[in-house]
Amino acid sequence: MQALVVTKQGRPVAPNIQFRTDWPEPGPPAPGWAVVRTLCSAFNHMDLWVGRGVPGLELAYPRVSGCDACAVVEEVGDKRDEAWVGRQVIYNAAVRIGHTSAPNEAPNTTLAPEYQLIGEHHHGAHAAKFAVPVDNLACVDGCDPVEAAAFGLCALTAYSMMVTKGRLCPGHAVLITGIGGGVATSALAIAKHIGCPVVVTSRHRWKLDKAIALGADHAILDEGQDWSRDVRTWTNKRGVDMAVDSVGKATHLACIKSLARGGAYVSPGCTTGPDATTDLARLFWNQLRLLGSTMGSNDEFREVTSLFKAGALRPVVDKVLGPHDCREAYERLEAADQFGKLVMDWR
Repeated sequence: MQALVVTKQGRPVAPNIQFRTDWPEPGPPAPGWAVVRTLCSAFNHMDLWVGRGVPGLELAYPRVSGCDACAVVEEVGDKRDEAWVGRQVIYNAAVRIGHTSAPNEAPNTTLAPEYQLIGEHHHGAHAAKFAVPVDNLACVDGCDPVEAAAFGLCALTAYSMMVTKGRLCPGHAVLITGIGGGVATSALAIAKHIGCPVVVTSRHRWKLDKAIALGADHAILDEGQDWSRDVRTWTNKRGVDMAVDSVGKATHLACIKSLARGGAYVSPGCTTGPDATTDLARLFWNQLRLLGSTMGSNDEFREVTSLFKAGALRPVVDKVLGPHDCREAYERLEAADQFGKLVMDWR
């Protein structure tokens, strides 16, 4: 079958991507799993990590990445799941790993779930067919497959960190760094849906202009300066209630300095590096919350998908390509030239 194959690890990733027509089809699904036929798949930063190699994770190559897709269910491994056959779906790429308790083990009430990722630990969505757990599916019959494919993982990540963990409320001021990526644009959409004023940053003026067109209230061109004073001026010196930061090292301290008392710094990633400088005095004196978040649960996925199906949230699509344009897609992703999601149309 057709697939976009990562032939080996390396930087840049694009030269190591091949479009193949002889990739093996997935076998019959195990109980609790489904085989789906891909309509459209979408790219995430995780596709680059799979191409470069994930620290601490041994991956065998060649392999197929891809964490997002809109697909049609073709086969299920359990007769009790046959109602899913023929339905148009998206899926939560995060597959929760079960925990086995040990004698005298501490309660797990504070522990976050551990996940494996379809498209990282398992072959993913950049193929004509792939396998996914039935519990991770959400029905999107009648929705545009391009938009549906672009929606899932980024919207889930933003929803989990902002709404579930960060407890974002209407009227809270929100800072989003590095506007343009899938999570950042999803965060903007969620914040505006809730009723929050939003300030965004970017190194590119054209990305700021696009964010303003999507509803951002203030935009800051990041040229390496300490822009926290600009944020505080915009909020009448109060600061923002939430900073959504996937940039990491380059923007962390400015985010901390931009937060109001009791504000939350939420991070789903660190594209510029993990070894950030922080301000512990501000942390305790202003009673800040520092929250790490990755992906989300199936319940959160169904919640945010309901907003998509109701028309309340829409993903930003940068460009739609065909499978033969796979290297162009990876090149655009590596250069961070996109605003929103890159989508591969398999129809």
